[in-house]
Amino acid sequence: MKKLLDHKLALILITLVLGAALGWGLKSVNTGEPEHSHEEAEASLWTCSMHPNVKLPEAGDCPICGMDLIPATAGEEDYNPMVLKMTPEALAMAQVQTLVVGEGSAKKELTLSGKIQADERENASLTAKFPGRIEKLYVTFTGEQVKAGQKLATIYSPELMNAQKELLEAARTKAAFPQLYQASKEKLALWKLSAAQIEEIERAGVVKEKWDILADQSGVVIQKNVSVGDYVATGSVLFTVTNLNKLWLLLDVYEIDLPAVSLGDEIEYTVAGRAGDSFTAKVSFIDPLLNAQTRAASIRAEIPNVGNSLKPEMFVTARLRNKNPQSSTNLLVPRTAILWSGKRSVVYVKVPSSSTAAFEMREVHVSPQGEAYRIESGLSAGEEIAVQGVFAIDASAQLAGKQSMMSRPAGTYREMSEAFRSNGTAVVALYFKLKNALVKDQAAPAKSAANDLLQLLAKLQSSSLKGSEKSAWEGLSKKLNVAAGKLKSAKDIAELRKHFEPLSAEVIFLTESYGVNQELVYKDYCPMAFNNKGAYWLSETKEITNPYFGASMLACGEVTKTYSKK
Repeated sequence: MKKLLDHKLALILITLVLGAALGWGLKSVNTGEPEHSHEEAEASLWTCSMHPNVKLPEAGDCPICGMDLIPATAGEEDYNPMVLKMTPEALAMAQVQTLVVGEGSAKKELTLSGKIQADERENASLTAKFPGRIEKLYVTFTGEQVKAGQKLATIYSPELMNAQKELLEAARTKAAFPQLYQASKEKLALWKLSAAQIEEIERAGVVKEKWDILADQSGVVIQKNVSVGDYVATGSVLFTVTNLNKLWLLLDVYEIDLPAVSLGDEIEYTVAGRAGDSFTAKVSFIDPLLNAQTRAASIRAEIPNVGNSLKPEMFVTARLRNKNPQSSTNLLVPRTAILWSGKRSVVYVKVPSSSTAAFEMREVHVSPQGEAYRIESGLSAGEEIAVQGVFAIDASAQLAGKQSMMSRPAGTYREMSEAFRSNGTAVVALYFKLKNALVKDQAAPAKSAANDLLQLLAKLQSSSLKGSEKSAWEGLSKKLNVAAGKLKSAKDIAELRKHFEPLSAEVIFLTESYGVNQELVYKDYCPMAFNNKGAYWLSETKEITNPYFGASMLACGEVTKTYSKK
């Protein structure tokens, strides 16, 4: 009997379990609940697959295309239009590489490039001492080696023949006319005839028709300017000769590296045509002028040319060791990290606190420094930036509806002068001060901020503004004065909050019409303010802090719009 009861009890338990399982399954079928319903329940935002910039707090249709919204993960970065999240797969496909930016000191060793050139001080121009026609050339091509005193050419000169005749005539009457005799000798001396040559003319008593042109110094002919039969004038350059026993080593140093170079610094260099050989020299000259195109200056070292193994125009790779490196606060980033469009330069900074890889678009001011850019503003040492795959990140940001290099919303900002914008910046700063006092339920500081705003508006003059700017500021200032005056006269915190709403409307108009001078400003909305009528305000932080309710409903509201720096 006992076994029968136990058997019946087991059957009852099995039936109950099966029934519960079947009921759960039928519930799932009847409700049509998909497998990812738990994920949807956790989703705090809904977006459109075709318009990722659409983000709504409830499921429904896309207001742009009408498609069903899908769940979107609502991280901190999703509210920032400057920040783009990327999956590990997207990072891999874009081949993104990052670099931590850091301040450095002037380098103790620089790698430089340059070339060998002839020493300009060893160049000499061989010129015609008197006019005439080239009858014969003994040097017929460039690169020929010549020695001092060597014959270069033979010249026929009618002018020199006439001068010789004058000398011979004056020599016959030199006793009677010594001054005329001396003048004829000096004329030949001015044409660089030596005293021995003049005496030879006088002794022979015969006019010499052709004269040899001799080299003034030894060297290599690097330029030949005449041919047989050419007529040359006095001073015409016939040949240019240089001595290649001494050469110059010229290296380019970028502007950013110039503080690391001093006279006497040791240079170790190699020449393309002398593989395996290494040479040393010392800096003897630093060019005081900077090349405007390359942003580099030339440094020079004097080097001997033993065995004439080195040739001008040979390419050189060198390492310069600085004896006294100076400290530097230059912040450098590779060229590949910068996206440039017109007047704007953009980098993508990795968000350090993000749960997944995220990059923030950041505008920077830069100046080129050779293969790198020097950051003037916009980045700090220690921040991590993308240096490869930057175009892929920017393209992804554009597709996701985020701000990017090419798609950053221009807004409806009106171009205003710096004076106008300065006035607006000062007003917004006091507005934030008043708003934060209401957030903390502090009536007295809020009234004090309203009074400060009234005093500021009285000081801000429109006399420096002209035309439409002046009338625009006067109209805006009048409305701001009315709102601030009511805030100053308010009796309690409730009345302060009532008059804060029209002040917010004017400051929002100022921001939307003329831009802001902060990196990000947020336009917030509370639907429950003023008995569910709703009200807007501006905030300098993306965290919701409600000035219309204060501590009683501090987090009530949502970010409806984000303004970036004009």
